Amino acid sequence: MNEKIAIIGAGLIGRAWAIVFARAGCEVGLYDAAPQALLDCQALLLENISDLAEHGLIEEAPASVLARIRIASSLAEAVQGAALVQENIRETIEAKREIFAALDALCGPETILASSTSWLMASEFSADLAGKGRILVGHPVNPPYLVPLVEIAPAPWTSEAAVQRAHDLYSRAGQTPVLLKKEITGFLLNRIQGAVLNEALNLYAEGYASAADLDKVMKDGLGLRWAFMGPFETIDLNAPGGVIDYAQRYGPTYKNVAKAQLPNEWENAVLLKLEAERRSELSAAELAERTRWRDNRLMALVAHKRNQTN
Repeated sequence: MNEKIAIIGAGLIGRAWAIVFARAGCEVGLYDAAPQALLDCQALLLENISDLAEHGLIEEAPASVLARIRIASSLAEAVQGAALVQENIRETIEAKREIFAALDALCGPETILASSTSWLMASEFSADLAGKGRILVGHPVNPPYLVPLVEIAPAPWTSEAAVQRAHDLYSRAGQTPVLLKKEITGFLLNRIQGAVLNEALNLYAEGYASAADLDKVMKDGLGLRWAFMGPFETIDLNAPGGVIDYAQRYGPTYKNVAKAQLPNEWENAVLLKLEAERRSELSAAELAERTRWRDNRLMALVAHKRNQTN
C-alpha cells in the first residue's frame, strides 16, 4: 500500500491502528490533542512492532515500520493528503460531532472519514455535515494489529463508493472487514460479546461456577473452536446432517434455555465480588504485564493461523 492514512488519537487503539497501516507500507500521520500522549507513544509503538518481528509477523526491521509513523503537530497536518482518517478519541457523542465537523472541513471529498467507536452509530454524529456521504464507522477489535476484524457500519446516507473504498483499504492493510447492512447500536461483535457476558454474569451471580471456571469454559472450550470457525459453521459440523439436523436435535432445548436467560443488571455487589476474585488471581500491578502476555499469545495464534489453509 502507498496511501497516506491519518490516525487521530494516540491511545491504545490509535497506536494499534498506526501499526496496522505502517506495516502495510502506508505513511501514517498520527495526531493527538494531548502532547504527552504523542511523547509516550513512540516507545510503546516500538515495543509492539518488535514483538511482531519476534513472532515472524513482519519481515522488515521494526525501526523501518516505525519510521512510517510520523507524529503530526496539528490535525490539519495529520490529515493532509490522507485516503482514510481513522478517529479514536473519547467515546461521547459531543466529542464525535466536534471532531467529525473539523475533519469534514479539513479533508477533501475523496477522503474516507471513519470512527473506531464501539457503540455510537455514524448517523448520530454525521447527519448535519456536508460530507456525510463519506463518513462511516470502522469498528476494530482490541488490538487491531493482532485481531484483524473491522466492522464497517455506514450511516443510511453513506455512499456505496465510500463503503467499497473503506473495505478495500482495510482489506489491503491485512484486516478482515465485515459489512453491516443496516445500523444497530453496538454493531455485531459487541452484541454477540454482550450476549456471552450477560449469561456468564448471570451464572456467576447465581453461584453456578467461579469466575475462573467460567473463563475456562470459553478459553478451553468454545474459544478453541471459535478461533477457527464461527457459531454457524460450528453447528453445521456438530451434527452429521448439518444445520437442519443440529436444529432438530438441539433446537427445542436451546429455546427452553433462552426463555430462562434474563438480562443482567451489572449490579455493583456482583461486580465487586468479581473484581475481588480477579485481583486474587492477578494484582492490579500485573495488568499491564498480563496484557502484553495476551498480545504475544495472540501473535503466536495469528502466526499459526497464517500457516493453515481455510
